[in-house]
Amino acid sequence: MGMDRFESTIDEELKQVAGGGSVFKAVRGEYGCGKTFLTRWLQDRAQRAGFVTAEVQISETETPLHRLETVYRRLIERLSSTEGDDGVFRTLIDGWFFALEEDVLAAGGAVAPAPEKLLEQTNELLEKRLAAINRVAPSFCMALRGYRNAQAEGESAVADGLIAWLGGQPNVGMESKRAAGIKGDVDHFAALGFLQGLLAVLRDSGRPGLVVVLDEVETLQRMRGDVRDKALNALRQLMDEIDSRRFPGLYLVITGTPSFFDSPQGIQRLPPLAQRLHVDFRGEPRFDNPRAVQLRLKPFDLNGLAEVGGRVRDIFADGSARNNRIRQLVDKAFLDRFADLITGKLGGKVGVAPRIFLKKLVADILDRIDQFPDFDPGRDYSPSLAPSELNEAESAAVPAGSVDDINIKV
Repeated sequence: MGMDRFESTIDEELKQVAGGGSVFKAVRGEYGCGKTFLTRWLQDRAQRAGFVTAEVQISETETPLHRLETVYRRLIERLSSTEGDDGVFRTLIDGWFFALEEDVLAAGGAVAPAPEKLLEQTNELLEKRLAAINRVAPSFCMALRGYRNAQAEGESAVADGLIAWLGGQPNVGMESKRAAGIKGDVDHFAALGFLQGLLAVLRDSGRPGLVVVLDEVETLQRMRGDVRDKALNALRQLMDEIDSRRFPGLYLVITGTPSFFDSPQGIQRLPPLAQRLHVDFRGEPRFDNPRAVQLRLKPFDLNGLAEVGGRVRDIFADGSARNNRIRQLVDKAFLDRFADLITGKLGGKVGVAPRIFLKKLVADILDRIDQFPDFDPGRDYSPSLAPSELNEAESAAVPAGSVDDINIKV
């Protein structure tokens, strides 16, 4: 819910990317506003249009933003499409080689060339298609050629090593590298060239493009000052490269809290980046421009929570024999009261309420109505929150009943 105000703009931007353009978008909102949900809704929409997507969680230890080689590796590991989530990178590469072979066969007429000749002609076509990439990332093309030859010769271990190396994996065996004439690992500077190579492969395979989400970028604020500066500069570099059209077919999204965009410890620390991302949000949120570089998500309110509950109820009721009874007992008035009650037990913090609200709505109310003909939630149910069922954010929101209830960590 609430995505309709972005729908037309997102579709326009995806069409722009599919036509060879590129887009950078920042999503801002407090915790619980739905940043992750919006980006996954965007990815689902993009996949249904033929795009490949990837979501990368930025973290200080596992995926620091200033280590672009690590970001690239995580991106490859998390590639997803309508065909699945596992092994998508290798599937895309194999699909591209198959498309090259089809083009070679189509150009040769009715008589198919011998396998050796087909391999040679496919490699020649590969070089033509990646001529531009070869100038900035020649090792990407060398590894692709080596992977193709290893497959043709039945050297599965070499092929496995090269596809791993193309995906940015470290510690690939020397045998695979020697077979392709490459050295070392994919480093910070090669990562952007390899991303260009991936986009070229997708485009040549008939894919509209790639949507990449860098989630929780606000974690940069917790890093050491010098590391934070490097990460912010890497983000600025990515924006500049997108603006210069170095990445045709890329839709890049970052998410962060308002403090990341507005505080001195966030992007304001790097003025050139702050200027690129600046949007005036002083006006009424309903007049926000969805075409701007930043999208602002409004905090969840009680009406929104009840609306989500209504949609979940409708989905549940459609699969139940007690459809009418469920809709009658769990009407709008009940959902409004239930949302208010659960939120009240969480200190009035609506942003942390959705998970426990929906869990109790389904397991404690809808399931029981579905199973017991005489169950009436207004009469037979009184919700309570046990500490064991709450996550850390929900537990922190529960108001203390007395001084003795306050948990002081030492």
